Amino acid sequence: MAGEVEFWFDFASTYSYLCAMRIEEEAARRDVTVRWRPFLLGPIFAAQGWNDSPFNIYPAKGRYMWRDLERRAQRLGIAFRKPEVFPQASLLAARAALVAFDAGQGPAFCKAVFAAAFAEGQDISAPATIERIGETLELRDVSKAAVSPDIKDRLRAHVEEAIANGLFGAPSFRVKGELFWGDDRLEDALDRVRA
Repeated sequence: MAGEVEFWFDFASTYSYLCAMRIEEEAARRDVTVRWRPFLLGPIFAAQGWNDSPFNIYPAKGRYMWRDLERRAQRLGIAFRKPEVFPQASLLAARAALVAFDAGQGPAFCKAVFAAAFAEGQDISAPATIERIGETLELRDVSKAAVSPDIKDRLRAHVEEAIANGLFGAPSFRVKGELFWGDDRLEDALDRVRA
């Protein structure tokens, strides 16, 4: 492999959804390894004085985002359905993703969670949703394992690392110490690995 890209994402992030559904294929074309890094935007937004998604705080920006997401999803051939609640609480899903990565099912689990949230209209904060996704990958009791002290500490460490690395949104990519932000910077980040 030519190198690695860190893919930082939050399951509540609309544009992270688009990246998650295509990053492995784009990376494989460039012989790049993807290191999936779930984290939470909530603490980062709170540090900026926001108690909600900027897409809700700024309605014009939100209206633009939903239409843009619809257009991009259609162009990329990715199913999309606007969730009834936005943003969804992503804490349980992020913790469960760490469990799935430990079991060797991380990318598949993450893509299934994103699809549940942004293509199927499911509540990813519900343990039943997370369990159903886990069971399709032969991961049992994933939502219970997700509340272990070790998993909680690891996710907290991811958030702290994201903050220390200057992340301010998702998706974000880190390559050779450089930060790239946004779905529209995925290809740039992957190309930087090889530069």
